[in-house]
Amino acid sequence: QVQLVESGGGLVQTGGSLRLSCAASGRTFNRYSMGWFRQAPGKEREFVAAISWRGGRTYYADSVKGRFTISRDNAKNSVYLQMNSLKPEDTAVYYCAASDYSDSTKPNEYTYWGQGTQVTVSS
Repeated sequence: QVQLVESGGGLVQTGGSLRLSCAASGRTFNRYSMGWFRQAPGKEREFVAAISWRGGRTYYADSVKGRFTISRDNAKNSVYLQMNSLKPEDTAVYYCAASDYSDSTKPNEYTYWGQGTQVTVSS
């Protein structure tokens, strides 16, 4: 079992940056692909970024490509999302998740989820 706790959300102006962190419990963290998803009010949860279990492969939604960077540190049981050039449309609750599937971008293939952290980008 894996427990995930996100941190690093907050209020930022358009063009600003935030770094989200996700701390995982359990000694099998490096067995899981990790992903970040987000959900804005009235919208479905959507894929943002994913990283393979060793960190060698990364995947991004088109809407964040070139602005966001996902990374992981298996020694620290952590995954990160560096968000630059933020836009108001990036406003959402951001969730960290762990998957048994290799390199998944589908929410229903992620087993473990954090509680989410709010990111608000003001215009």
